[in-house]
Amino acid sequence: MTSPKYTHGHHESVLRAHRSRTAQNSAAYLLPSLKPGLQLLDVGCGPGTITADLARLVAPGRVTAIEPVPEALDLARACADERGQHNIDFVVADVHAMQFPDNSFDVVHAHQVLQHVADPVTALTEMRRVCKPGGVVAVRDSDYAAFTWYPASAELDDWLRLYRDAARANGGEPDAGRHLLAWAHAAGFTDVTPTTSATCYGTAADREHWGGMWADRILESAIAGQLLNSGAADHAKLQAISQAWRDWADHPDGWLALLHSQLLCRV
Repeated sequence: MTSPKYTHGHHESVLRAHRSRTAQNSAAYLLPSLKPGLQLLDVGCGPGTITADLARLVAPGRVTAIEPVPEALDLARACADERGQHNIDFVVADVHAMQFPDNSFDVVHAHQVLQHVADPVTALTEMRRVCKPGGVVAVRDSDYAAFTWYPASAELDDWLRLYRDAARANGGEPDAGRHLLAWAHAAGFTDVTPTTSATCYGTAADREHWGGMWADRILESAIAGQLLNSGAADHAKLQAISQAWRDWADHPDGWLALLHSQLLCRV
């Protein structure tokens, strides 16, 4: 089994967002479980900013970072090299059928991954298999339907609808957050601690980061091509959404919150 098409792609506008992620702002729920010497698997490491942070926290333990295609691993490898973080191994692997032996890792981590995979329950079952008894599987995913913002905007409503439709057309589940606990139970976990967290964009700098990123992304990243090629939107619609993101970013009362679900699953 292979993963479905990755909705976001790897355009600069996407990487701009993903490179702002740190262990502190994206995996705080996991940090109390980490200590030096642990062996950690980072599933879907992306550009590697969280990976490098986790590697620093578990050193002299090692982190194994996986992506399904080698080109994606090049981004994380470059981040590790830039930071001088040398306790990371980069491996091409499919989370649905990983090549690692049973009980290989103390911690298995996946950030915003399960919303994109073909079979989240199979993925979680594999993550449980490679985790040592007494270890922890940590997963965090957003729930797009729970995103909320001010002021109201018909164009941003269109953005959310188009994104969710595109993600599902690619085989993913954009509202993964609400499903995480059920998926974990279906994968055989019985000791699960579910929590939530939220990311808020309400300052001028935060709005420029998020709004400017999506203003570019809706025109230039993989999702733009998908929406145009499928006929779900035309250039005028995407331009209107892009301008709506810039208008939101410029609005002094602009505010947006993203809900994330996160689980600590003990093996």
